[in-house]
This record gives sequence, structure tokens and C-alpha cells, in this order.
Amino acid sequence: MSNLKLDDIVKVIINLSPKSAVRKGFNVALIIGDSNVISTEQRVVLFSGLEEMAEAGFTENMPEYQAAQLYFSAEKKPSRLAVGRRYQLNNQSKKAKATGETEEIKESETILQALQACRAKNTDWYAVSYCNATKQEIFDIASYVETAYPSCVQFFTTSDSDTIEGAEGNVFEILKQKSYRRSIGQYSQTPYAVVSIMGYAMGANTATINSAYTLKFKTEVGVIPDDLSSQQATNLVKNNGNYYVRRGSDDNYNMFENGIMSDGTWFDEILNLDMLANNMQMSIMDLLKSRPKIPQTEAGVLSIKLVIKSDLDKAVKIGFIAPGVWNGPDILELSQGDTMPEGYMILSEPISEQSQADRDARIAPPIYTPLKLAGAVHSVVLQIDVNR
Repeated sequence: MSNLKLDDIVKVIINLSPKSAVRKGFNVALIIGDSNVISTEQRVVLFSGLEEMAEAGFTENMPEYQAAQLYFSAEKKPSRLAVGRRYQLNNQSKKAKATGETEEIKESETILQALQACRAKNTDWYAVSYCNATKQEIFDIASYVETAYPSCVQFFTTSDSDTIEGAEGNVFEILKQKSYRRSIGQYSQTPYAVVSIMGYAMGANTATINSAYTLKFKTEVGVIPDDLSSQQATNLVKNNGNYYVRRGSDDNYNMFENGIMSDGTWFDEILNLDMLANNMQMSIMDLLKSRPKIPQTEAGVLSIKLVIKSDLDKAVKIGFIAPGVWNGPDILELSQGDTMPEGYMILSEPISEQSQADRDARIAPPIYTPLKLAGAVHSVVLQIDVNR
């Protein structure tokens, strides 16, 4: 006896939703060096610890290995490190040890060429530090990271005495004058010291509840605090330089200060805004790709606002955004002095006010997302009143 199909009565259609694009983690750093371990074809190799680096051929006397020791020793240990290669003409230039094949290097690479090659090979890394960078190379990297895509930041160490003397033309002063927002530098007599705080920055960035942080007050494991006078510290601060010192009458606090970029912006603000922009961009792209279409109506704009809200709620969860009073300029219905109960608003211009040209081009009306940052406490004034 033949059976008729149930599909004539009940037909089940399964639509598997497309995968969302993988979000950039913002928790991987790149250390670039000149050691002849990584081949041209590899260019960038990811490591999860010093053991893997040793197995790949790095030795304890190599700058990349020494910097990685500081990176993986951070209080908030990062899970991955990218190591990149800059080719320099030296007595190792004819060997690529990772492959066992010889290769002739015609000329040394500039640091810009090396950076571009590392970015082309791997887009996972967010922070970058070049071992033993010269003053000019620090400037070259600073210029590159300002406009690089995907977004990234430079960490650099300098032991130049003119920085603590506040002399004209020192590296911190010039970067500040150029208003570079994506470079953070540290004065230290410990080689590669800034890589320690870079490791903390990557390791602490877990995107979990209340995981937002400030770099100030953190311990740089493996770094010797510098013996700075009050005037020397002031000279660094005025040019947005960072440093690692002891504080307290019994030298009981070793701390990194102040966690600031060359233009005066806090590092944690740059990091979290980069993360938020990346997440919102990809969320909107996922929405556009997963639907047959987003109509050019108020309902369509609302669907875009809802995915933006999801990312903003995550920023609240980690502690980057918090409720507060808006002290910026008026934006649509938001006025200066208004309270933002959620720490953000999502505003858009009415569809009815769109120009015909924008409608014809299928452009959504502008969407505005004013934010109130949670900030961080870096100093406290305590008044004690005593009555006998």
C-alpha cells in the first residue's frame, strides 16, 4: 500500500539563518622585530606562549622573545601574540630559518613596508610595538596607525633623556604637537617596557561584565620602576608621556601612569570606541545581508536602530557607557543638560524629511548615537573635619 506525502497538508520549511561575521577581538598585539626566524611567506605568526616561540626558533637573547616575556607576564595574561618580521640586511639575511630555504634579500625594508606587509598578512592584531624603534621609526609608525585599516594603535618605549628633561623636540612633544591619537609611549630604562602594559591591555579586554578598565595604577610585571623626580614626571605629563614609578612612603605602590595617548585622549576610550564602531558596523552589515531588504521607511530605520541598541547595551554591560547628563551640543530632540537614563540615545531624522535624491539613492536618514562615557576615577580629594 502506497502512502501519500504529508507535505500536501503540512509542509515544513527550514531556513538556516546566515552566520554573523566574526567580530574583531581587539585583544591581540603584534610585536615586530628583525630576528631571522619568520620567513617572507609567513611574515606574521601567532603564538600562545613563550614555549611556542622557543619551538619556532626564537631564543632568549632575541628582542622579540624578551618583549614577549613582558607581554605574557602581564597581570591580565593575554591569550595570543602575533610576531611579525621586518627584513633587515645583516649577517642572517640569506637564511629563512622557519623554512630551511635560503633567500636573497636585496635591500632592507622600511618599518612602513614591514607594517603594511604584516597588516596584509594578518588583520587580527590591534596593538603594535616595534622592538628597538628609533625616534624616526616611532614617528613613521605613528603616522601609519592614524589612518590604518582595520584600526590599530602603537605602543612604544623610549629611554631618551630629553623626554624627562622636557627638552624641545623630544619624541613625546612632537607626537603631541601632531595630535596623534593612536600612539601611546612610555619612558623607561627597561627595554620594551611598554609591551608589559600592552599585554595587560590585550589580556584585560574580555568584553565581559564590568571588564572596562583604565591603564593607570596597573603593575608592569618584569619592569623596574624608574627613579623620577617630581619635575621629571611633570615634564613627561605635560607632553602626554607615560611612565612607571613607585609611590608611597614605603615604596609600596608600583604603578603605570597615566594611560594617555599622544594627543591627551585616554587609551581605554580609544580602545572601546574602536570596538563599538566595529561592532555596530558589522551588526548593521549583518542585518542588511540577512534580510531580503530593509525598507526605506520608519519601520526599516527602526530595525537598524534595534541592532545598534544591542551593541550599545553591551558597551553598558562592560562598564564603558553609563547613565549621566548630556553636556554636548543639541542633537535633534536631545538638548544640553538632558539626562540620559541608559547612557546613550539612538536618534534619526524623519524619513518624511529625506531629500528625493537620498531616496533615489536608497540612503537611510542619518542616525545619531550620543553616548555618556562611564569614565574612571584617577584622583581623589578627601577632606577630614575633626571636632573635639
